[in-house]
Amino acid sequence: MVAGHSLGEFSALTAAGALDFGDGLRLVALRAAAMQKACEEQPSTMAAVLGLDDERVVEICASIQSETVVAANFNCPGQVVISGGPIGVHEAGQKAVEAGALKVVPLQVGGAFHSPYMASAAQALETALATTTLRAPRCPVYQNVAPNEGRIDPEKIREGLNLQLTGAVQWTQGVRSMIRDGATEFSELGPGKVLQGLMRKIDRQAAVVAVL
Repeated sequence: MVAGHSLGEFSALTAAGALDFGDGLRLVALRAAAMQKACEEQPSTMAAVLGLDDERVVEICASIQSETVVAANFNCPGQVVISGGPIGVHEAGQKAVEAGALKVVPLQVGGAFHSPYMASAAQALETALATTTLRAPRCPVYQNVAPNEGRIDPEKIREGLNLQLTGAVQWTQGVRSMIRDGATEFSELGPGKVLQGLMRKIDRQAAVVAVL
């Protein structure tokens, strides 16, 4: 089984044989350009909320009236990234601290990824995906926006990719589903150890290794 965090989902689909390498490169380049354009359309940002329950973060985001703010990345227990307008994200961060968050860390990013602020980018990606061939993967794919099931249906996978730019990366939920479905060892492909660190906070019993 495979999964990828945000952009890594394209790598996961390529590794699983659902997406050709060349098509993956083309989609990643188009996605990046479309997201950059969306970032330039209106100011937006992100921040990491540390030490607060997922549900409480979601409630705080929903309570913000000034601008749209959503929970964008459920990375691991106690680490949720929020995304939205600059004023709204700041207000949500203040409320999070008042609610008991250990820290709120503004992220140095150009926009509010995985939020409604990426709607125009999502539309561009959807158009590109409509003409891209997706095959049944050789193993289940746990997508960010559909973390409770391992998908093998190409059309459901296409649907998940279409929703990903404006939907949350439900990484914690996806990893837990993989463990539920029998995964006992995880390999992180690529440089760095970010996902290994998240894995240890999600389930300390799971074996995690790096593969470069």
